Amino acid sequence: MSQPRPTPASESDVPSPVTPASTYRLQLRPEFPFAAAEAAVPYLASLGVSHLHLSPVLEAAPGSAHGYDVTDHSRVRAELGGEAGLRALAGAARAHGLGLVLDIVPNHMAVPTPLRLNRPLWEVLRDGPGSPYARWFDIDWEAGGGRVALPLLPGPVDSCDLRVDGEVLRHGEQEFPLREGTAGLPLPELLAAQWYRPVWWRETPGALNYRRFFTISELIGVRVEDPEVFTATHAKVLELVRDGVAQGLRIDHVDGLADPEEYLGRLRAAAGDGCWVVVEKILARHERLPAGWPVAGTTGYDALHRVDGVFTDPAGAAELADRFGRLTGMPPWPETARACAREVLTGDLAAELGALERRAGEELAAAVRELLIAFPVYRPYPGEPELPPQALERASELAGPAAVAGVRELLLRDPAFAARFAQTSAALRAKSLEDRAFYRYAPLLSATEVGGEPGRPAVAPEEFHAYCAALARDWPGTGTVLSTHDTKRSADVRARISALSQAPELMTAPDGPAGGEDVRDPHLAWVARQTALGLGPAPEAVPRLADALLKGAREAALRTSWTDPDEEYEAGVPGHAPAPLDVPADLAEAARANLLGMALLHLAMPGVPEVYQGAETEYRALVDPDNRRPAHFPREALARLDAGAAPRGPAEEKLALTAALLRLRRDRPELFRGYAPASARGPAADHLVAFTRGPGLLVAATRLSHRLAAAGGWRGTRLDLPPGGWTPVLPSPSGSKSPVRHSGSVTVSALLDGRPVGVWLRR
Repeated sequence: MSQPRPTPASESDVPSPVTPASTYRLQLRPEFPFAAAEAAVPYLASLGVSHLHLSPVLEAAPGSAHGYDVTDHSRVRAELGGEAGLRALAGAARAHGLGLVLDIVPNHMAVPTPLRLNRPLWEVLRDGPGSPYARWFDIDWEAGGGRVALPLLPGPVDSCDLRVDGEVLRHGEQEFPLREGTAGLPLPELLAAQWYRPVWWRETPGALNYRRFFTISELIGVRVEDPEVFTATHAKVLELVRDGVAQGLRIDHVDGLADPEEYLGRLRAAAGDGCWVVVEKILARHERLPAGWPVAGTTGYDALHRVDGVFTDPAGAAELADRFGRLTGMPPWPETARACAREVLTGDLAAELGALERRAGEELAAAVRELLIAFPVYRPYPGEPELPPQALERASELAGPAAVAGVRELLLRDPAFAARFAQTSAALRAKSLEDRAFYRYAPLLSATEVGGEPGRPAVAPEEFHAYCAALARDWPGTGTVLSTHDTKRSADVRARISALSQAPELMTAPDGPAGGEDVRDPHLAWVARQTALGLGPAPEAVPRLADALLKGAREAALRTSWTDPDEEYEAGVPGHAPAPLDVPADLAEAARANLLGMALLHLAMPGVPEVYQGAETEYRALVDPDNRRPAHFPREALARLDAGAAPRGPAEEKLALTAALLRLRRDRPELFRGYAPASARGPAADHLVAFTRGPGLLVAATRLSHRLAAAGGWRGTRLDLPPGGWTPVLPSPSGSKSPVRHSGSVTVSALLDGRPVGVWLRR
């Protein structure tokens, strides 16, 4: 395989491209600080990545395992090594030819314990709406009677041990600021005199009067639409960009902002045209990123859905849906999605819904509710001419056309209402789809990822090619991903599960959930079997599976939930975690073909591919926190492959493939321009996904290989190669050292040479 690039001699030798060739995501935490990332730099440079993508680096709640709970925008997080550690990491990366991309969180800040860690919020709670920091936060003072409700208490206020300690009010480890001159008051009068009201967390639906991140009251919404707030919250990040510490930014949850396009324009002006910017934006299958946004594209969940879908058999997926419905009694996907939206909006998001209904008035309240439930994408944006017709039609059926017309008019004339409607819509989509319906509707778990469409998971090759051609034309610098810190299952777990779409009968095998075992909870049994097959034999498989099943049961909210746990039911959930399951022998080759094919398409398609930590080799992880476990870098395996050893198993096959493509992207970026499908002809043509890039790169991947084998293999199917001679990038699996050169029309079996995937260069 191709060799690692020599280390540059000086900073002047390091190119500074606007667009990365690829990124590698590192999850920083106190146990894996900047120094640990710095130690991994030589290996990551050898792997071929061009940029390290760091999880949030600003000061966060103590011990945070993710960093999205920011407490201070002006400081780099001390637990990670502080600004000196970050700058040392940047220097080491630069010395090896790498840049940094930072993940930033403009939408919200932590409501931490203790509260004083968030100084702007502390001062607002102490000084009220007159505080200079009051403009920072989305607080509805009027709805709260001039006070902020803080749903942080474990029980009713009169049952909690609240006591005054100097100028603060304490409850356990939490502390609240006291309004000046109130410390000596009796407790009831003291509480009534504050600008805030501590309440039991169960009172959230009727009490909450600040915008939060989704349903997490410990994360308060920030008003970055205010220029002063933007400046204050972005000063440190922009300093790091100007100083060359970071060359790119990932924008977390852009749909939480009042006006994403306005924010992104301000960010682009401040960061400059040389900064690569992508947004975490979840696009529905038919939705496109707004053309006016000054960004390189999304973080890549839209690519994940297309790559996964190509390796999903539509007939088998439909059969699994039928079997799942008959076994569990669950309704089809559209009904499940609508039911979950109504549950979440009127339950978990009742406070946000109530704020909108109060602003709209009683006559329009039902129309607000039905429009939110019927909205087909995450949210509308300012300046869009009209709401989606299907949402208007369905809401009119349930709330009446006159009321819906009234809400439409309110959205046009009241920007504040429109912003909060859009922000609530985004939270509703995320919580009702990603965090409920995707756990409830489970015919094929590989299809229940962010941006996915579980009711129609398969993607035809023609649709995949059309998507890639559009990316190459419109968003060539967009991000693409297969595994992230937010995916419910890593790509390699999904590769194993999606193979079931080619053998749906395995879900009703004698040892399956519809077989001979006790199926008192058929939904959990179905989910447990697919999850166990996806994880397979892995370290600590049974406890990891049990943890994922419990989280899934709470999210699905069928028998238990986060807010109303059924302790007796939950005690039995770990018993559904079977011993480690491997895919049956006759399906193992399909799992391997999926694993390698998904990796190949991701790394070769248009966009900037991101490799999640450890996913350059086979990486099996379940939902967080399982997917945020410490990274393991296959240094020795890569060194052995670079020395000429043959890959040992699918994990090393994936590592060899990943390194080869990453190094090509880094060393020969001209190969990764443009996009053209390459169509096979013959009886098995639909089983090959092939395309060319740039002036001389050809890739091909086998899809639905289990079905292919059952039909008799390639049976003379041919691929007409573009002009020239094409030489494989990867060594022959037979170990032959003789160079192979293909040209003209070639049989697919000869081209692939026993592999499910291939990469060729025109010589």
